[in-house]
Amino acid sequence: MRVLLVHNYYQQRGGEDQCFEDEIRVLTDHGIDVDCFSVHNDSIEGRNKLGVALGTVWSRESARLIRDRIDSFQPDVMHAMNTFPLLSSSVLRTAKKKRVAVVQEVANYRFACAGAFLFRDGAVCETCLHSWLPIAAIRHRCYRNSLAGSATLAATIFLHRLLQTWNRNVDVFLTPSQTTRGKMVEFGIDSSKIVIKPNALDLDPGFHSHAEDYLVFVGRLSPEKGLSVLLKAWSLNPRLPKLKIIGDGPDAHLVQSASACDPRIEWLGKRPLVELLNIVGNASFLVMPSVWHEAFGRTTIEAFAKGTPVIGSRIGGTSEIIEHGVTGFLCEPNDPKSLADAVSAALSLSSQDVAKMRLAARACFEEHYTSEANLRGLLAAYQTAISRAKK
Repeated sequence: MRVLLVHNYYQQRGGEDQCFEDEIRVLTDHGIDVDCFSVHNDSIEGRNKLGVALGTVWSRESARLIRDRIDSFQPDVMHAMNTFPLLSSSVLRTAKKKRVAVVQEVANYRFACAGAFLFRDGAVCETCLHSWLPIAAIRHRCYRNSLAGSATLAATIFLHRLLQTWNRNVDVFLTPSQTTRGKMVEFGIDSSKIVIKPNALDLDPGFHSHAEDYLVFVGRLSPEKGLSVLLKAWSLNPRLPKLKIIGDGPDAHLVQSASACDPRIEWLGKRPLVELLNIVGNASFLVMPSVWHEAFGRTTIEAFAKGTPVIGSRIGGTSEIIEHGVTGFLCEPNDPKSLADAVSAALSLSSQDVAKMRLAARACFEEHYTSEANLRGLLAAYQTAISRAKK
């Protein structure tokens, strides 16, 4: 099997970039013939803004480049991770015209939402998910508070929904959770084309049985991650233990203020992956207080790999990973008291119960989220796409 992997890298590295590279490695390590085509958003600097905007809707240059790559590599499958903004959906149409099976991985809600998260002003927002004309995206400037950027994405969403670009040109959609699958169906994507394949870890960081007396948050410091909920929960209960926060982002100032006032809160900024995993492995629990329909929650399986249980919100993909009372605890989203109560309940467990929960978290990782599980999911999706493309 020959697989062409396609991705548009973000300026600020994120989970999609990591997943793309993990999937390259797991395929090549198992003898799959792989070619990669990628672009990087750093190249936007210096480009004509109008040209970039038009290319976001439909990029002729990307279509030409991907056509040339298909002609030279002759893939059985083209697997696209992210096509926004430089590649555009033109690469999907081009592959389809070349009779190549097309797999599109879905890691956020960009197909329906200019902001990508179905989240606005501190709360879940599905207005454009259920509207043919995503005017709300322009009115609220949902893309980086930019009128021009929001208008471009609104036009892109409308055009491709009208033309049925997704349904016509994609043979299989890979979604990491039932939550993401459900939102795609609500938007109008053919449910028979959607395959759920959870994200996985390329390397096993190893089980860590010992836990120290602190909790840890890992992620982008931004509103949808529930950072304000997390800090409020700690302010509500002075008996909660030390909290280490790893990450950076637009809400970093909130963490700085909280850590200045509360000695229990420590901001570590960004950390290399190996160091991050060690900190997570030593923690009593990882806290994931997301307030949006998280597509998956990669940090949750990183914690499970180390044997660290997770306290997460009862919303989105994270809630599908955590088994309440077995591999962690679930709390109500956007509810600081519910989160504080969940943390208190977790800390009240006996040492034997904690040890049992850590083993259960590790077992969950071994069963569902290893590179071997990832490979099985990918190959099954590719075979399905190839069969569909032949019809």
